[in-house]
Amino acid sequence: MEKTFAKLDDAALAALGGGVIGYVKEIEGEDAVKLLGERIEVPPDAKLYCLYNADGSPISISGSREAAFSSAMEHELVAASVH
Repeated sequence: MEKTFAKLDDAALAALGGGVIGYVKEIEGEDAVKLLGERIEVPPDAKLYCLYNADGSPISISGSREAAFSSAMEHELVAASVH
């Protein structure tokens, strides 16, 4: 039996989360600067954790994985870890 996979565009993916699903992904300092702009100062190789909405929009950036998951709880999101 051949497996088939559904293809979701950004709008379908955002709707799938329904405002209750998010994900945490490790990012580097240079990624944080790209997300937040030059208004922050962080070493380019810093290890940070970003909480994203299901549609891929960033919600918060934390210094630890645990803090990122706490942020998800504060935003009433169920979060998954993404590598």
